[in-house]
Amino acid sequence: MQSYVIFRDIAIILVAAKLCGILARKVKAPQVVGEIVAGLLIGPCVLGWVGQSDFISQMAEIGVIILMFSAGLETNIKDLLKTGPAAFAIACAGVLVPLAGGTLLYMAFYGAAPAGSDEFYKAVFTGTILTATSVSITVQALREMGHLKGKIGTTIVSAAVIDDVIGIIVLTFVIGLKTPDTNISRVIINTVLFFAVSGVGGFIAYKLFKLFDSKYPHTRRIPILGLALCLFMAYAAETFFGIADITGAYVAGIILCSIHDSEYIAQKMDINSYMIFGPLFFASIGLKTNIDSFDMSILAFSVAFVLVGIAAKIIGCGLAAKLCRNSWIDSAKIGVGMMARGEVALIVSQKGLAVGMLSPVYFTSVILLIIVSSILSPVILKFLYSKSDA
Repeated sequence: MQSYVIFRDIAIILVAAKLCGILARKVKAPQVVGEIVAGLLIGPCVLGWVGQSDFISQMAEIGVIILMFSAGLETNIKDLLKTGPAAFAIACAGVLVPLAGGTLLYMAFYGAAPAGSDEFYKAVFTGTILTATSVSITVQALREMGHLKGKIGTTIVSAAVIDDVIGIIVLTFVIGLKTPDTNISRVIINTVLFFAVSGVGGFIAYKLFKLFDSKYPHTRRIPILGLALCLFMAYAAETFFGIADITGAYVAGIILCSIHDSEYIAQKMDINSYMIFGPLFFASIGLKTNIDSFDMSILAFSVAFVLVGIAAKIIGCGLAAKLCRNSWIDSAKIGVGMMARGEVALIVSQKGLAVGMLSPVYFTSVILLIIVSSILSPVILKFLYSKSDA
């Protein structure tokens, strides 16, 4: 009978996640924040109704794979090419400045560590968390204001997508370097090989899916095969190249984002994610959060983490936008539009927890950053657009 307890736990997680998600939307916060809070409430931190189990962890892993696959599917290649070098430069600055800022922040609190030590990797991983930008939050804010299709809106969204791609590559490098018997040259070679093989194999897969899509348009076999491609690439990324499985899932989405039924595949993935895998993933973050050792030093670190995370994006992306010949007001819009954090920051944090590069108590810092940045970004963007005609 004990094996059936998992059904009760999943039922509690789904109901709690949905209720807290609705409450989060009511207060203008992202729904994912509510789902994380649900995990905190029903988990060991507060009520203790549900505990973390291997089964829930495995279901959550499927959830994160589907999330990254969906993010790849929703990428617009034409928009990326249209914004060109400017978006790429802004994205690079949006990764490098927060990466440096987060690393220095950790060392400022816990002391500088020699390269190659566990503390050094924890410091670098703190910066890696700050590299992520939430495309979904940025898109929703710009859409509500009617500026999504403008020059600045397109630049922000394109840079945010590129930012996440670079961030995932950085995550791959950092995790690869932490793995025993792995050196920089091997990580570089494995990463280059993965993208080279993905490019060749992805082109073949794209042609096959395009042919299949023309013969059997809008049929359920297409998203089923798409999900199979996603899972295989996630497996291949970890098994054959030693890089993050979410990288493989994201690339699988990129491969299929230009076929006619890519939106149909994304819709089917969203059903799975919305119904069970998404809530389980985000709630599992809350379930794993440990506040037993939370004290004033962690609170001080969390506040500094939020301030550095916000400032690093605005300064890095804003200055890069200015160097790309945007006005100061437009550069500020781009910097603020890039500061929101969401799903990818949680995904990166989850991977760090899995490989021992992040302590569960620091999930509080990540959650606080997501809440503050998600609320401030739309508010400040609205103010900046009210000050200009763009």
